[in-house]
Amino acid sequence: MTIRWTYAFADRPAAHLAAAHAFWTAVTGSFLSAPRGEDDEFVTLLPANGVDACVKVQGVDAGPGGAHLDLCAEDVPGLVKRARELGAEPVAEHEGWAVLRSPGGQAWCAVPWQGESVRPPVVAGSRLDQVSLDIPPSAYEAETAFWSELTGWELLTGSLPEFRVLRPPAGLPVRILLQRLADERPATAHLDLACADVAATRARHEELGAVHVADGRHWTVLRDPAGGLYCLTGRDPETGGLPART
Repeated sequence: MTIRWTYAFADRPAAHLAAAHAFWTAVTGSFLSAPRGEDDEFVTLLPANGVDACVKVQGVDAGPGGAHLDLCAEDVPGLVKRARELGAEPVAEHEGWAVLRSPGGQAWCAVPWQGESVRPPVVAGSRLDQVSLDIPPSAYEAETAFWSELTGWELLTGSLPEFRVLRPPAGLPVRILLQRLADERPATAHLDLACADVAATRARHEELGAVHVADGRHWTVLRDPAGGLYCLTGRDPETGGLPART
């Protein structure tokens, strides 16, 4: 089963959707599609230069929100069938697409491929290119096996023992980071941006309303104006990889 395209979804509280829309369109150099859904809860961030989108925003009713993946395939029923064989559980069936939950509890969607093929460019030195799946230790090996088998992507060792990366084929816009949490808690997910200059990108994001939360080895954690956590990472925005060690 071939994954033909990927979307990173920012899930944000419905009460703060306007703030989320304003912030993430500015960060990604995009504009909003027409809203969709029963409550106009879905929008796509459309790149200004007309290439294909890979980021969407959803309003959620409960909790602070987070992130999830949409995996696009020509054969959605086949993707759903394969996911269930690997241990995923169905959450909701819709006309042409489905919501599932991975064995470790990550919600994601199987959706039809619409011919997307050209990923958005780097904007102001950064690119939103990764969804980090934040996994409790007890589920980490099973989750790694699930996502690796489902996507068929190359599994790479991360920069730290608690990280592994699923690198998609060339041209697909969103990678998957598998992060092993330090403690047992429900699985979550967040967005990551690859930044040529983390400090400069942080300053720009703070001007747009983000708030600094913490610093890691080669990343910075911020909170966007809608309350969602995300990371700026010191990776090459073109390749997604860390700079070569000197």
